[in-house]
Amino acid sequence: MIINRLGRISNSIWFLWLLLALPWLYLTVGYLTGNIYYGEYIHATGVYAARLLILAMAITSLRLLWPKAGWTRWLLQRRRYFGVAVFAYAVPHCWAYVVKIGTFAGVLTEAAEPGMWTGWVAFILFFALALTSNNVSMRKLGTKWKKLHRLVYLAAVLTFIHWLLVAFNPMAGMIHAGVLILLETYRLYAITRAKDNNKV
Repeated sequence: MIINRLGRISNSIWFLWLLLALPWLYLTVGYLTGNIYYGEYIHATGVYAARLLILAMAITSLRLLWPKAGWTRWLLQRRRYFGVAVFAYAVPHCWAYVVKIGTFAGVLTEAAEPGMWTGWVAFILFFALALTSNNVSMRKLGTKWKKLHRLVYLAAVLTFIHWLLVAFNPMAGMIHAGVLILLETYRLYAITRAKDNNKV
């Protein structure tokens, strides 16, 4: 009885959204009340966005590694939610920066720097991906939907370039990027090997 109830809760979309939103709420309330400083807030929201991006992109690799595992199937069925959550954390990350700069002219001036325009382009791409991460968009766009969502790879590259260029210590960004590169390399290897085996 209890196990079944826990299973229903863990499979609830609302429960997943609550889990994804808790760090967002904690950080934002802390920042607005002055308990979390600007540097901490913008760093934390950026890191959460990057980690959720890694998770969303790594699900295929994890599924290839553990094809029969229930938890990888659970992740696969909810991949779009993790993708939308990336944008949800990117929004306060950008908002805090814009408020800190204070003027559109100031934001525009800094936007020409490589460390900034890479972040802004990634943000625009995440906005487009989040906006179309629903069944209605899939039906309307048809085959174009997959092409659009392959832009996540470009967004990921730009995200980590942004992180490496603006961070005081780029080591954390390098480690996160390395994890994603390893997982994506395995994905490509596994898919290529499967295609080769089918040709034999």
